[in-house]
Amino acid sequence: MASHEFVIADVFTERALSGNQLAVFPDARGLSDADMAALTREFGFSETTFVLPPDDPAHTCRVRIFNPAEEMVFAGHPTVGTAAVLAASGRASSGRLVFEEGIGPVPVEVSGSFARFTVTAPYESPEDRPDVPAVAAALSLAPGEVVEAWFGGLGNRFCYVRLADRATVDRVVVDVAARRAGLAGAWSSDLYVFAGDDRPYARSFPDTPTIPEDPATGSAVTGLVAALAKGGDLEVTVEQGVAMGRPSVIEATAHASGAVSIGGHTVVVGQGTITL
Repeated sequence: MASHEFVIADVFTERALSGNQLAVFPDARGLSDADMAALTREFGFSETTFVLPPDDPAHTCRVRIFNPAEEMVFAGHPTVGTAAVLAASGRASSGRLVFEEGIGPVPVEVSGSFARFTVTAPYESPEDRPDVPAVAAALSLAPGEVVEAWFGGLGNRFCYVRLADRATVDRVVVDVAARRAGLAGAWSSDLYVFAGDDRPYARSFPDTPTIPEDPATGSAVTGLVAALAKGGDLEVTVEQGVAMGRPSVIEATAHASGAVSIGGHTVVVGQGTITL
C-alpha cells in the first residue's frame, strides 16, 4: 500500500469555494495510468493533474491531465492551478515554469497566487460552420437568438456561440437529445456560449455526462481570444461560472505573433493523502 499527497484548489478566482475545482497530485510517481483515471473519477472534478519528472531536464515537470472520461492533451485551469500549487508548496519557485503537456512544452509565469501560461500552437478553425438552427435547438433557444457560431480551437476543439447579451446566455439550457441529433459528427459538440467583446460573459457545456457545465474553461478562452483577435493584439477578461454559483475570472491576451496567454488566481482550499 502506498500513500499519495493531493491538493485541492479553486482556480480562476481569489475566493475559496468559487472558480473551477482542481485536484493536484504533486508527486505522481508510482501511479499507473489506471490509478490516475480512477483517482480522477474518485474526485469527480472536471480535471485532475498528476505531476511527474520531466522528460527534458530543462523543463520543470511533466503534467498529465485527466477528466473523468479520458486523458487530455491540454487544459487551461489545470495548467494555471498546478503552477500555483507547486509554487505555493515550494516544489517550484515563483517565476517561470515549463510544463510538458500533450501539446508540447507550456511556459507558465507565476507570481504569488497568479499564474499565466502561454501557448504558441496554431489556432484551428475549419471552413465548415455549425448549423445555427441545430445549435439553437441544442441550447433551447430560437435560431434568431444566435448571433453567430463557429468551430475553433487551440489544443482543444469547441463550438463557439455568440449570443446578444448576458440575459440570453443565462437562459441557455442544453437539450442533450437536440445536441446529439444536431451536432453528431461535428468538428466539435462542446458548446462555449458567450456575449460581449471587451469583457465576454460565458458559459461552457462540454459534451460529457460527467461535467454538464464547466465553471472556468481556460482552453476554450484560449481559442476564443485567438478568434476574436483576428491575427492582431487583444486583451479581454472573461467572466464564467456565474450562473452556476462558481464565478470565475480569466485574463486572456492574444498576440499578433499568434501566441495566446491565459492567466488567473488560484486558492488552495485543502490537502491530504490518499492510500491505494
